[in-house]
Amino acid sequence: MLRHKFDLGFFPTPLQPLKRLSKKYPDYNLFIKRDDNTGLASGGNKTRKLEYLIQEALDNDCDTVITAGAQQSNHCRQTAAACTVAGLECHLLLGGSKPEVYDGNLLLSYLLGANIHFAGENRKGEEIEQLKSDLDSKGKKCFIIPYGGSNITGALGYVSAVKELKDQLIEYDHNIDYIFFASSSGGTQAGLTLGIDLFDLNAELIPINIDKAETYGIPTEEYILNLINKGKELLNIRKDFHIKDIRFIRDYDKAGYGVMTDNERAAIFELARTEGIILDPVYTARAFYGMLDYLENKKIEPESNVLFWHTGGLPSNFHYASKFR
Repeated sequence: MLRHKFDLGFFPTPLQPLKRLSKKYPDYNLFIKRDDNTGLASGGNKTRKLEYLIQEALDNDCDTVITAGAQQSNHCRQTAAACTVAGLECHLLLGGSKPEVYDGNLLLSYLLGANIHFAGENRKGEEIEQLKSDLDSKGKKCFIIPYGGSNITGALGYVSAVKELKDQLIEYDHNIDYIFFASSSGGTQAGLTLGIDLFDLNAELIPINIDKAETYGIPTEEYILNLINKGKELLNIRKDFHIKDIRFIRDYDKAGYGVMTDNERAAIFELARTEGIILDPVYTARAFYGMLDYLENKKIEPESNVLFWHTGGLPSNFHYASKFR
């Protein structure tokens, strides 16, 4: 099942030590998993999900893909690229009004040939069924990818990613105690949770929440649990999962989705100027700041091996350029 996918990315992505940053936090050994290097239209974590989602669209003989997100959505940019590679028509429902100038991810989505529809206050696909109906009436056969690519099909990308990580750890004779990452629509977290059990990886997930909003009208933890239980059946996992098992760190999301604060700015400068690696202002900078706070205040065991899973998003920096001044 995990092998049935449409190849889109460059895998395995690098696993590398953060040597200079580890010197700043000598109680910890720090590593990074470079899913910003997946290769699809500048990379990111959605490439892994899209390999399974695009395959499902093709298996169902669809010719058109619809998805939704914010104007600076990494998911929408990578979906546009994946559709181009697969020869599928792409429609994006993006929040807000049409700007005078396209920049960042929005510009890339346009360059990649996506049909862009602006949806005002709705950025999570609230109008997707109406768009599908309109396209169906024109003879299109549509495949809907949910917000963030976060259904069980997309989550399989991160089940597979755990095996990739474990193979690298065996090769390098390393172990990882904690994995920090940005969690928003829930698919990455669900996939990692399932993969850790399926492939027996002894690491604790520390997901840093990015978006204060609920997912499809229910608490995101509940949505993630629903995905995990669907995956459990699909993958024949025996473990029982409960809502108390869904960790979700909400300590850093007070500013709301897409609001860049001094915390995100500091995190971007820290990693850029110690390791030459670029975060993004919305997801990875918030999660990386959370990790630094954990390290600074020793909220995890000293002498641990700590991994930051970089989920990409570099193009958003160009949209937020004025915030760096």
